[in-house]
Amino acid sequence: QFSDTGSRKEHVKITSESKPGFLERLSETSGGMLLGLVTFLLAFYLLFTNEGRALRTAKSLDEGLSLVVPLDTIHRISQQNEGRLVHLSGALSTSKPLFDPSYGLSIQAVKLKRNVEMYQWVEYEDSKEYEENGEIKKETKYSYNTEWKSEVVNSRNFDKEIGHKNPSAMAVESFTAVSPNVQVGSFVLSKGLVDKIDNFKQLSLANLEDPHADVTRGGDYFYHSENPRRPEVGDLRVSFFYAGLSGDDPHLGSADKVTVIARQRGDQLVPYHTKSGDVLEILHPGDLPVEEVFQKEHQSNTMKTWALRAAGWLSMFVGISLMTRIFYTLVDWFPVVRDLVNIGLKAFAFCVATSLSLLTISVGWLFYRPLWALLVGLLSVVPIVVARSRVPPKKQQ
Repeated sequence: QFSDTGSRKEHVKITSESKPGFLERLSETSGGMLLGLVTFLLAFYLLFTNEGRALRTAKSLDEGLSLVVPLDTIHRISQQNEGRLVHLSGALSTSKPLFDPSYGLSIQAVKLKRNVEMYQWVEYEDSKEYEENGEIKKETKYSYNTEWKSEVVNSRNFDKEIGHKNPSAMAVESFTAVSPNVQVGSFVLSKGLVDKIDNFKQLSLANLEDPHADVTRGGDYFYHSENPRRPEVGDLRVSFFYAGLSGDDPHLGSADKVTVIARQRGDQLVPYHTKSGDVLEILHPGDLPVEEVFQKEHQSNTMKTWALRAAGWLSMFVGISLMTRIFYTLVDWFPVVRDLVNIGLKAFAFCVATSLSLLTISVGWLFYRPLWALLVGLLSVVPIVVARSRVPPKKQQ
């Protein structure tokens, strides 16, 4: 049954299947064990390589801070700094503006992005399972709503495409134009440095005229629609974003300033290879002193390290849980025992994942900071000791 609330439609679908037998559940668990083993081994690789990467990056940043040469001027190239790591700040400049002739738009910037969205049907589903008369029933609620989407939504995958059909392609495509030559003073930025200029801002279209008769401007969008206030499926709207303003603009302000730390090679700024085996090619918005730049890089390295540590621990926890799931399957017809076993397995996975993660991290530090590696290695025993201390003495015997 359908209920129509404006542009939103929904219906409910119920499917049923017989409750899987013991052997079928055991087979599914065996497949999960294999997946768990892969996830478990992947966690070791992730944790170990992450520690080496983090320490290597930290050493490279310290090396860079000790070697970097602040430039007195960005408008003259000194041969004395050839091949050295240099620090400079200044306004961005490009040789010519970026154009979008289809909409009569141009801007003096490093990057110009055209973002095209189409008004489309989008399917959402909400499922719940329950047992009835020895069967497992799945009730799925499908709802459909019209929304602006920057990617084509394939309506062929909908549960009911009739009444919710989307076009297969957009008449106008999104794209990003990048200036071929970006400079700070007399220095040309490498592709890697240009890629770091990604602080996109939406471009106001208030000062532009409608480019075509079939295009209407509304706010900061160009609409390919007969009535932008009541769009229909298949209508388009186009917005623009820019990054790295590289010239003074009466509406947008002065050119953006950036701070760069890289190797000087002639009039180019290119990657600097450190003795630690890392690469320094740094760009930050604004006019920043050397110490602040390296402090930001250390903070970024720390955040990335902890994020990967958390991902490694979670991967290990999930892997252990999947590998030990077979014990839950063996007793899943006894509700009380099943719940106790489930709690025990989760606690076991938590303790083992924590201990093995700490142990892997300590091995990763062994060649760089042996003392810290020893301390973390000892810390890895704590979760097991705590878990063992909570077991009654009789059970320990």
